[in-house]
Amino acid sequence: MLSQGKMNLFSPHVSIFFWVYCFTPMVFSINLVDKFALIALKAHITYDPQGILATNWSTKTPHCSWYGISCEAPQERVSAINLSNMGLEGTIGPQIGNLSLLVSLDLSNNYFHATLPKDIGKWKALQQLNLLNNKLVGSIPEGICNLSKLEEIYLGNNQLMGEIPKKMGLLLNLKVLSFPVNNLTGSISATIFNISSLLNISLSNNSLSGSLPMDMCYVNSKLKELKLSSNHLSGKIPTSLSQCKKLQVISLFHNDFTGSIPSGIGNLRDLQNLSLKYNSLTGEIPQSLFNISSLRFLSLAANNLGGEIPSRLSHCPELRVISLSFNQLTGGIPQAIGSLSNLEELYLDNNKLTGEIPFEIGNLVQLQILSLWKNSLTGANQLTGGIPQATGSFSNLEELYLGQNKFTVGIPSEIGNLLQLQILSLWNNSLTSALFFFLFFHFPLKLSRVSAKASLIVSNPTHFVFVAGEIPSSLSHCPELRVISLSFNQLTGGIPQAIGSLSNLEELYLGHNKLTDGIPREIGNLVQLQILCLLNNSLTGEISSSLSHCPELRMLLLSFNQLIGGIPQAIGSLSNLEELYLDHNKFIGRIPSEIGNLVQLEILSLWNNSLTGEIPSICLLQILSLWNNSLTGANQLTRGIPQAIGSLSNHEELYLGQNKFTCGIPSEIGNLLQLQILSLWNNSLTREIPSSLSHYPELRVISLSFNQLTGGIQQAIGSLSNLEELYLGHNKLTEGIPREIGNLVQLQILSLLNNSLTEISSSLSHCPELRMLLLSFNQLIGGIPQAIRSLSNLEELYLEHNKFTGGIPREIGNLVQLEILSLWNNSLTGEIPSSLSDCQLLRMLALSFNQLTGGIPQAIGSLYSLEELYLGNNKLTGEIPIEIGSLVQLQILSLWNNSLTGANQLTGGIPQAIGSLSNLEELYLSQNKFTVRIPSEIGNLLQLQILYLWNNSLTI
Repeated sequence: MLSQGKMNLFSPHVSIFFWVYCFTPMVFSINLVDKFALIALKAHITYDPQGILATNWSTKTPHCSWYGISCEAPQERVSAINLSNMGLEGTIGPQIGNLSLLVSLDLSNNYFHATLPKDIGKWKALQQLNLLNNKLVGSIPEGICNLSKLEEIYLGNNQLMGEIPKKMGLLLNLKVLSFPVNNLTGSISATIFNISSLLNISLSNNSLSGSLPMDMCYVNSKLKELKLSSNHLSGKIPTSLSQCKKLQVISLFHNDFTGSIPSGIGNLRDLQNLSLKYNSLTGEIPQSLFNISSLRFLSLAANNLGGEIPSRLSHCPELRVISLSFNQLTGGIPQAIGSLSNLEELYLDNNKLTGEIPFEIGNLVQLQILSLWKNSLTGANQLTGGIPQATGSFSNLEELYLGQNKFTVGIPSEIGNLLQLQILSLWNNSLTSALFFFLFFHFPLKLSRVSAKASLIVSNPTHFVFVAGEIPSSLSHCPELRVISLSFNQLTGGIPQAIGSLSNLEELYLGHNKLTDGIPREIGNLVQLQILCLLNNSLTGEISSSLSHCPELRMLLLSFNQLIGGIPQAIGSLSNLEELYLDHNKFIGRIPSEIGNLVQLEILSLWNNSLTGEIPSICLLQILSLWNNSLTGANQLTRGIPQAIGSLSNHEELYLGQNKFTCGIPSEIGNLLQLQILSLWNNSLTREIPSSLSHYPELRVISLSFNQLTGGIQQAIGSLSNLEELYLGHNKLTEGIPREIGNLVQLQILSLLNNSLTEISSSLSHCPELRMLLLSFNQLIGGIPQAIRSLSNLEELYLEHNKFTGGIPREIGNLVQLEILSLWNNSLTGEIPSSLSDCQLLRMLALSFNQLTGGIPQAIGSLYSLEELYLGNNKLTGEIPIEIGSLVQLQILSLWNNSLTGANQLTGGIPQAIGSLSNLEELYLSQNKFTVRIPSEIGNLLQLQILYLWNNSLTI
């Protein structure tokens, strides 16, 4: 007995029929051949969730009575198979090709896999082939091109690859060609567009490339739908599209088309849908497009279109959607837009539109989405610059985006009339808060998860005018509101208690305003709330325990306020909380142990408060930031970092800097196998760096600076192949820099300054990505190592205050990316190499307090980016080269305590060329041998703040 869900491929019935079919075909009549082909099809189906084939397709009943089978009388030959939407799994066996009179095959919406049968070309009578939405792989067989009667072919939503057969153009009866959502490559054969019967071409969501033939519509005038979106097509949009008079849909979005929009498209009187978004189209929007009175959907977003929005759009009364976002459109919003009484969605954001929102826009009573954000629009009333009251007449409006404009004054109370409103976004954009310095530099991995509506993902700041005034309580009249985004404005007053009545609210963004008072307890009524962002205001008081009544809360952002008291234990009941930001407030007391109940918590940021006590046990954290508090270890006797931190197996980022931790770094920290950032800087940690740090295969940043760590740098650090930044400065480390550091091929920043290190390893040359090398204030000896000379990406090199001897190697000129070179306070000798002139990006050159001799090289005058030049306290002699006057960016020039004379040996004066350094702020020429008068050209230095000329032989 066959089971309901599985086909037994070796059942007696199947075996007998296969044997008979293969070896004695002439014994049976032709209609039995069809029956055996169907039995073979059934045998290739491995899963039948409904059991229909197992019970209904019985060899004891005529095959023409089987489910999904249609036959042609009187011969009982199979003419159609329809097994769609049955959830079948299996393959399409080759025997199905024996159904020689098959007219229609529909296996859509199943799970057939493997390749299409090569014998597919045997179905000479086939007119419809529908294999949509399966898991077919491989290429499209060439045999399909032999189906001369084929009218409709649907192969979309599979995993087919390769090119579309070139001979597809031989199917002269084809009406529908539909292969979307596959992995097809290559170009679209021009012969396809020569099929005069074609009504629908759908090849979207593939990887097709090349251009479209310019004559694509000369033969085919019947085409109704052209869907080629989401490919890699390029070139210009063919002007011959205007010859496809019957076109109703043109969908070419998400390609690489260039050039202008053909004006001839305006001749397509039946066109309803035109989507050209996400290309690289230029020029203006053709006026002719708005001759198409049937047009319902127009999307030209994300191109480089310029000019003004044509006022003729009022000639398209059927328009439902207009999307012109992310272009370079200028001018105002045309008043004529108010006559589009059927308009439901209007997207004009991210352009350069100016002026007021026309009052006529209030006539769009069917409007559901209005997106005008990131333009330069002002309010309808120029005197007040407010958001126009007309927006309150959109009775069907569900989403309103007006952020990043120049609206001022308050939010009009008429917005409370928008009873269907679900999303209200009026946020602006200005990176003024110190919060962003911390968030972007310390939480780079997680911020991309924060919605743009929260204003944490922002574009470059420009001049903004902010919405001011209080938040109107009339917002509570919008019962459908799901998102309110009012961040980055100048809103004042308190958070209205009435917001607590918005029972559907999911996201509330009020950050970066001037809100005061406390967080109203009515917020606890928002049982659907998932994100609450109130950061960077002046909120006071304690956190209301009513927040515990928001069970869906995932993100709570209260940073940069004036909140006081302890962190409420009630937060521990927010079981869905993933990110908690309470940093930069005035919280005191201990971190409540109940936070350990937040098993979904990934980010905990409590830095810059006055918290004390120990760190509680926290389960699944990925980021823990507690820096700049007064926390101590769990064991008050040792005041160390608690060993329990080693149990945070999911931890990715750990910030415990600027606390009062002492003792050593616990070896258990090596259990954090997912750790990417470890920041323990500015504590009082002692002992050696644990070798268990080498257990972190994902570690990118180690910051242990400003502690009391001793011993040598562990060789095991060299096994951290992903390490990009290593900060060990300001400790008490000794010995040399281990050669294993050279294994860190991803290393970009190495900071070991202010220790007692003695040797540099030549293996540093194996760190090709190194951009910053800070070894200052150590006990390093010998010459400047050759290894440094091969670091071609080096931008900043700090070797000052060591015991280096010998000359400055001329090969240092190979560091063409170098911006800062600091070698002061060593015992370097010899002359300043002229090869430094090859470091054209140098902004600071500090060679003071050495034993350098000879003159200042003339080549230094070619360092046009130089802002600071320190050559004081050496043994330089001779004249100041006149070329130094070319350093127009120079702000500080320090040449004091040398034996320099003036540019003119006869007079020994200070060179007049110094007077051309228009940006100079500080000039130190003391303790040299300058004579004669102070040149009057020094009076040209209008930015000069400090002038030191003492201990020379200058006269009046």
